[in-house]
This record gives sequence, structure tokens and C-alpha cells, in this order.
Amino acid sequence: MKISNLYSIKPLRVVPKWLPILIAVFSFLGFLDASYLAAEHYLGLPLPCGILQGCEQVTNSPYSVFAGVPVALFGAVYYLAFFILAVAYFDSGRAKILSFLARFSVLGFLASLYFLYLQLFVIGAVCIYCLGSLATSALLFILGIMVVKLENAKPLTWI
Repeated sequence: MKISNLYSIKPLRVVPKWLPILIAVFSFLGFLDASYLAAEHYLGLPLPCGILQGCEQVTNSPYSVFAGVPVALFGAVYYLAFFILAVAYFDSGRAKILSFLARFSVLGFLASLYFLYLQLFVIGAVCIYCLGSLATSALLFILGIMVVKLENAKPLTWI
């Protein structure tokens, strides 16, 4: 083995700055969406649905509440935790935070897919706000996949 090979410098892959920024932005948007639904639930106000007309049917279904708590409130807590951890990454620069978020995104995405199934095949109505949450969780999941791919491409530098 050549001595020069021991000291060779391989190029480092860097996490693009836009990646954690998008994670923070999408998690905040998801928090706003889910918080709005939770607030409307507790206030008992009708949801303006716009294009789709199934919001009331979906948000008043038995599937909109779990253990007496609106599912939207669970979503708001999920997205808020996501946002706080994204901000914590900016503060600390610890790669493990992004790694955790990448894996945590699977939970939100699977929950959103389950709720989409319920809307389409059980309730028979679709809520535009729920579709917004699905889009947000799907985008966070895709960004999480990107983080995992960067993790697995060695060597890696986190900025």
C-alpha cells in the first residue's frame, strides 16, 4: 500500500443550507394548518372549505378524535416538535437532530396516508386542510429521505 494513499483527501459532501431551512418552513406551515383545525374544533366553528365541500363531514367524523382529543391537535404537536427541533439544529449544528427528524418524518407521513385512506374510502369526503397536512408531511418525508441519503454518502460534513 502506498503511503500517499493513506493521506489522500476525499471530497466532503455538505448538507445544503436550504435543506434544514425547508424542514423548518414546512414544519411551521404544517403547525399553522393543524393548529387552525384544532382551534376550529374547540371553538365549534364551521370550516370554510372552498373548492372541496367535505371539510365538515371529515372534521366531524368519529375518526377526527382519538381518546377525546382532536387528531388535529396531535398533528399540531407533531409539527411544533418538528419545528422546534429544526430550530435546535440551527442553534447547535448537531447532525443527530437532522438525522432524528429524517426518521421522525416517517410517522407523520404514514399518519397522513392513513387519514387520506379514511377520507377517500371510509368517510367518503375530502378536507382541503387535511390534504394540506398530507402535502406538508410528504414534503418533510422527502426532505428526510434526502438527509438519510446524505448521511449514507461518506464522508459527510454537516453545516
